[in-house]
Amino acid sequence: MRLAFLSDLHGNIHALTAVKRFLQENPVDSVIVTGDLVGYGASPGPIIDFVRREGWPCGMGGSDARVAFSFQERSERKGVADQVLAWTRTNLTPDQLEFLRRLPTGGRVMTPLGRLRFFHGSPHNPEERLNLMAPDQELEAVAQQLGARVVVVGGTHIPFMRTVGETTFVDPGSVGLTLNHEPGADVAIVDASGRRPKVTLHKVPYDYHSAAFDIMAWSLPPVIADVIRNGRM
Repeated sequence: MRLAFLSDLHGNIHALTAVKRFLQENPVDSVIVTGDLVGYGASPGPIIDFVRREGWPCGMGGSDARVAFSFQERSERKGVADQVLAWTRTNLTPDQLEFLRRLPTGGRVMTPLGRLRFFHGSPHNPEERLNLMAPDQELEAVAQQLGARVVVVGGTHIPFMRTVGETTFVDPGSVGLTLNHEPGADVAIVDASGRRPKVTLHKVPYDYHSAAFDIMAWSLPPVIADVIRNGRM
């Protein structure tokens, strides 16, 4: 059983299109998105339509929640992310906004190894973050609470995996805004067919110059274009 995990698409249709080609060349049984379809990138609507058309299971990310529910307490913030989220909100159709509102906080998959859990930040709050660098005992407690052999989370934009006891923790990185100092789209493939999960982390090349151009064409913050081109903040 091979599962592909995508996270933090962030409105980058150029990256997601390249990932789809990669997955056609490297077939999996299912593709799962851990959240943050929107935010930062210039194509939030096409990203939502793409994921809906593919029928990929998807969790809600923090950016998705902030766009979908337009939290009042965020309105006076002036950071780059908040500027783009405000722009994103005005560039989505009511149907696309409703899709974001209906996203679950995460999900579970039964594999030959046992239960796999996925979510963006924490099991019940997409705006929190599970610290995968925490001491072993903390992650062991999380694994026991979730009853999972594999836990997949997003939010850091940096591909990472770690095994603690009998549980493997995975962060796929980011499709649309990677931060591991190498431009490209991040994909994690989890093979749950053996006695232990086998995780491979992939960097998929794409036309990131076009993605950066789209940022500038929409007069979005230029720093986002720099991050897309360089893979670092």
